[in-house]
Amino acid sequence: MLINQLKLIEHLPILGGNKNNMKEIRNIGVIAHIDAGKTTTTERLLFFTGKIYRLGEVDSGTTQMDYMVQERERGITITAAVTTCFWKDYKINIIDTPGHVDFTIEVERSLRVLDGAVMVLCGVAGVQTQSETVWRQADRHNIPLIVYVNKMDRTGANFDKALNSLKEKLGITAVAINIPLGEEEDFRGIIDIINMKSIVYEDDLGLSPREEAIQDEHLDRALFYREKLLEKVAELKEELTLKYLEGKEITPEEINQALREATISYEIVPVLCGTSFKNKGVQPLLDAIINYLPSPLDVPTIKAINPFTQKTEERRADINEPFSALAFKVVSDTYVGRLTFIRVYSGSVKAGSYIYNVNKKEKERVSRLLKMHANRREEVPEIEAGDLGAVAGLRVTSTGDSLTEELNPILLENIHVPVAVVSQAIEPKSRVDQDILALSLNKLSDEDPTFNYKVDPDTGQLVIFGMGELHLEIITDRLKREFGVGVNVGNPQVSYRETVTTSSEAQGKYIKQTGGKGQYGDVTLRLEPLERGKGNEIVNAIREGAVPREFVAAVEEGIRQSLEMGTVAGYPVVDVKVIIEDGSYHLVDSSAIAFRIAGSIGFKEAMRKASPILLEPIMFMEVIIPEEYLGNVLSHLVSSRAEVQGIEIHGITRIVSLKIPLNETFNYATILRSMTQGRGVFNLEFAQYKEAPSYVLSKISGLV
Repeated sequence: MLINQLKLIEHLPILGGNKNNMKEIRNIGVIAHIDAGKTTTTERLLFFTGKIYRLGEVDSGTTQMDYMVQERERGITITAAVTTCFWKDYKINIIDTPGHVDFTIEVERSLRVLDGAVMVLCGVAGVQTQSETVWRQADRHNIPLIVYVNKMDRTGANFDKALNSLKEKLGITAVAINIPLGEEEDFRGIIDIINMKSIVYEDDLGLSPREEAIQDEHLDRALFYREKLLEKVAELKEELTLKYLEGKEITPEEINQALREATISYEIVPVLCGTSFKNKGVQPLLDAIINYLPSPLDVPTIKAINPFTQKTEERRADINEPFSALAFKVVSDTYVGRLTFIRVYSGSVKAGSYIYNVNKKEKERVSRLLKMHANRREEVPEIEAGDLGAVAGLRVTSTGDSLTEELNPILLENIHVPVAVVSQAIEPKSRVDQDILALSLNKLSDEDPTFNYKVDPDTGQLVIFGMGELHLEIITDRLKREFGVGVNVGNPQVSYRETVTTSSEAQGKYIKQTGGKGQYGDVTLRLEPLERGKGNEIVNAIREGAVPREFVAAVEEGIRQSLEMGTVAGYPVVDVKVIIEDGSYHLVDSSAIAFRIAGSIGFKEAMRKASPILLEPIMFMEVIIPEEYLGNVLSHLVSSRAEVQGIEIHGITRIVSLKIPLNETFNYATILRSMTQGRGVFNLEFAQYKEAPSYVLSKISGLV
C-alpha cells in the first residue's frame, strides 16, 4: 500500500460497546454467491471498525477470515469464520460464510443462529444461482436482510439491473437507500438518498470520505430514487402516509425508523452499493447494519419443546432466564482441542460450570469459554444471552444439540442437513495410516454433518460421502495435511437412490427348526410410494395382540436396515411408506431376531412387486461464458442430457441456466476450460432426485 495503514487507523471511530446491553448487539452473517466479494467485504468491515490493521486480499491468500490452507490456496471460503467488532458503540458478531454450494451446510447452520444478514451481490451479475439459494435459506429461517451491491467499479457493473434482479428473481421489495456516484471505472462514491448528499472517496483506503451536495448531473436520478423510497416508506405507517399525501417533509429520522421496523418484519430489504476492494461504501454499510438489522431483543421469542412434558415453552432473550443455547458448529483446534460454537438464547454460561445436553441426555463441563476471531481466540469468563461464543471441553455435544440447565431443559429446533450426493472410495496407503484413518474421519464428520463414511458391506471398501467433487477433494487434502494420513482415492461416484412407483403387499416369513428351540417370525407388509422428497415412513397398523409389541419393534428395525439397500441396484430406498398390517407369532419359537429377519424379507419382496426404479441426483447448473462460445457449450451440454432453463445476457457475457444429471458433471471444469480457453466458469447446486433412464441402470449395474 502507498498509504501507511497504521497511521491512518487513528482516524477510525472510538471502539466501545456495553456487553450487557442487548439492544446494541447485532448477530449477522455475510452471505452471497461465490466470488461476489463476501470475504473481501468482511475484511473491510473489520478494518473500518479497527478490528484489524492490515487489509488482506483473497487472491493473494492474506485474508484473516479465510485462515485454512485450502482456502488461501484456492481463493474461496470453505468454513464459516466467526469474529466480533464494534462500530459506534454497537457490538457486531459476524459470520463470514462460504459461497460454494459444496459447503452450504456452513451457511445453513450459521443462519440458524443469526438474527440478520448482509447479502452481497456482484454489481455485474446481480442475483446468481447461489444468491437465490442463500436467500431461500435466509427466508426459511426468517432472517431480515440488507443487500450490498458490490464491485460497482467493475466493467459491466449496473446498479439498476442488480436492483431489478432482486425484485424479479427473488420477489422481494428491494428499496435503494444509496445509489452509485458513477459506475465502472468512474465509480468514486455513493449518493445517500435518505439525507440527499454525496459521499466521495478520495484516498486509497477510503478512510476520509468527503460529504458534499449532490451535483446537478446526478440530481434527477437521486430524486427519482428518493421518490421511490418515500412511496414505500409512506405505505408503512399511517402518519407517514398522511405527511406524504399532504406534501410534508418526511425526516431522515422517520425514514430510518420506518425502514428499521419494515426490515425486521420482512416487508422491505434496504439496498446499498459500493466496491469493497477499493474501500468505497463500507462505512454506510456498517451504519445500515446497526440501523436496520435486529438486535436479539427484536427477534421473536424462541419456542422449544420441554422433553419432560412435551409442551411448547418460550425463552426470552434475558440473562435472568434459565440458560439455553444451541451448538451450531464443532471444530478441532490444534491448541485448544475440540471447540463447540454456541448461540446463547437465554441466561448465561460461565467457565467451569456444568451444562446439560438435552439431545444426548448428558451433563457436560464447560472448561473454557472463548470469543473467536477466525482461528484466533480470546478467553472470557462468561457468555450471556444474545451472544455467540465457543466452548472448550464438551465431549459429546455435536452440531444441532440443545444445551440448557439440567433442571430446565428445552429442545430447540435442530439444523437442517442437506443430502450428500457424491461418494468416493478411499483406502489407507499403509498399516500406520490405517490405524489413524478412522479416527481422522470421525473428527471430520464431527465437524461437518454433510460428510459421512461407511464400509460397503459387499465390497469391503471404505466409502466417503459429500456434497460434491470439491467437498471430497478438500476432505482428502485435509486428511493428508492436518492428520498426516496417506490415502489412495478412487473416482467420485454418484450417490443414487431407489424408490417404488406402485403399491404392493408381501408376507415376510422366517421359520427355522433346529434340534431345540426354533425361530419363527411372520409379518405382512404394505408398501406405498410417497411424494418425491418426503422421506420414508413406517406405520404400525397391526391389530392389537397379533404380534407382541417388542417383536413389532424388531420388524421396524429389519425394515430400516433394508431401506439402506434396495433391490434395483443396492442403493438406499427413499420416499416410501411401509405399513405393518398383520402377522403371527409362536409362543416358544418367536424371537426379536426372527421378526427382524421376517421384516427384512417382507420389505424386499414388497419392493420387488412395487415396480422399483432408480433415481439419480439432478443438479441446477449455471454456466457463465463469453458470447462467442455459447453455441459449442450448449451443444455439449445438450449431449450430456442437460435441460436448458434459460439464457441471460450481460453485455458480452451469457449466463446459461440448466438442469443436468450429476453423473454428467464430473470433470466438467476441465472440459469447459478447454472449450472457452479458460474463460468459462460454472456453479452447481443440488436440485432434486429424478428417475434415471434404463441405460443408466444398465451402465452402473456392473459396478454395484
